[in-house]
Amino acid sequence: MSVERTFAMIKPDAVAGGHTGDIISIIEKAGFRVVALRKHHITRKQAEGFYAVHQARPFFGGLVKFMTEAPAIVMVLENENAIAAWRELMGATNPANAAEGTIRKKFATDIERNCVHGSDALETAAQEIPFFFSSSELL
Repeated sequence: MSVERTFAMIKPDAVAGGHTGDIISIIEKAGFRVVALRKHHITRKQAEGFYAVHQARPFFGGLVKFMTEAPAIVMVLENENAIAAWRELMGATNPANAAEGTIRKKFATDIERNCVHGSDALETAAQEIPFFFSSSELL
């Protein structure tokens, strides 16, 4: 096992719903170290850039609108096999399919407002982390 860093986000629906503290508590109790954390209101340009991989999909416009409607919490998490461990803790993208005890099962309302985001691979984490954090912010 190797210690990794992953990008994580508490999305606007969960922040607006008052679930930030609960989610961070779950993260820390699962053994993750929070390397960096900030509340950030994502701009339209940032949302379009961050989710550019989905630009051709029909849900892109709604995703951008959702991600810019309220602040989010952006984070860098560290743990052994952090990417896989964070994705497991988040649960399935569709909360209806998420396992009991996962963050999405507890706090997400539907597949579009699924409360958290996480990098899906080392390469993705390497792109997503510097999208929101400079190297000097990664303590």
